[in-house]
Amino acid sequence: MAASPSTARAINDRLALRLLQDEGPLTATQLKTLTGLSRPTVADLVERLQDSGLVRVVGESGAERRGPNAKLYGLVADRAHLAALDVRTDSVSVVVADLLGATLAEASVPIGDGTAAEPPPEPAVEEAVALLERTARQAGVARLHSVGIGAPGLVDPATGELNDSSGLPAWHRRLAPALQSRVPATVLIENETNLAAVAEQRVGAARDRDTFVLIWLGRGVGAAVVLAGRLIRGASGGAGELGFLPVPGTAGLPSATDCGGGFHALAGAAAVDALAVRHGLDPRTALASGDERFLDELAERLAVGAAAVASVLDPGCVVLGGENGHAGGAALAARVEDRLARLSPLRTEVRATALGDGAVLRGALLAARDAAQDDLFGPGAP
Repeated sequence: MAASPSTARAINDRLALRLLQDEGPLTATQLKTLTGLSRPTVADLVERLQDSGLVRVVGESGAERRGPNAKLYGLVADRAHLAALDVRTDSVSVVVADLLGATLAEASVPIGDGTAAEPPPEPAVEEAVALLERTARQAGVARLHSVGIGAPGLVDPATGELNDSSGLPAWHRRLAPALQSRVPATVLIENETNLAAVAEQRVGAARDRDTFVLIWLGRGVGAAVVLAGRLIRGASGGAGELGFLPVPGTAGLPSATDCGGGFHALAGAAAVDALAVRHGLDPRTALASGDERFLDELAERLAVGAAAVASVLDPGCVVLGGENGHAGGAALAARVEDRLARLSPLRTEVRATALGDGAVLRGALLAARDAAQDDLFGPGAP
């Protein structure tokens, strides 16, 4: 069945807007070439998008040759503003950006008093919300269109809400509803490791891969699964809870509420720090020290978890993310790949993160940008 004229226009508009997002400013001739549309159709499309406030003339092309210059059309970056939050157990980081993803302001604050005690939920939520509002004002933004939040824990696929998880602060679950009530914007929350994988796929270490697994190595341990270009969340949002994986070399087995006997006990930050101390190294600099014995033993541990991933999913590529994946870099990734080849017959490349600890915030911003563009570029958009 042929598309109606209005549907065809919406499809063409969305295609052109995506091209302007991905390629930057383009002339009408370039849009014609890239879209395959006729010159009159492109002319109508450009006029329509200018009238809607989504596109404007941003310069000219062809100044180096004789004759009239072609107008360059680009997205109106301030048509919508976005924000992203990286929520940790003891801190929050925020970035505010325009529709093209350019950073306008960023900030972070510690949450709590620095002790092991969990902060009261209400003051913690207030600190996080106030940080977002303050950063938006600093950026000169009066209204946010979309806010993406990356947080540890399971996000229910049915409700989009952060589930109650033992070991995580209660204020995490209250943050998204509080933002939704205080900030007139679309608020999205996603597991932090999943967002890191989205960022690595689109702008990081996995840009050439549509199937890969990201193993997050930080205070906690987790994984994100991308198959055929799609992020796989699982029935309860728990796909990739690698910290709970039973592995040899731990004191016991994990439980439903404690990953202490799982892969986390081998690869979590506390375990890596203890390993560094055992090798006579400063935990703060051990991963970057190049100490071969330390890196070899850590790689042996990581290969156990990576082998489990490879045997079940055969992703062909594993990215080591998080602060420890970033600090270990290519040296650690190469060692893990070597050990993994001995454990599994399935060829699996291991890469270090290209984005480091900032991948969560980058992924949250990409999620916010996608939400804004789906709204602004959609069939019902003005």
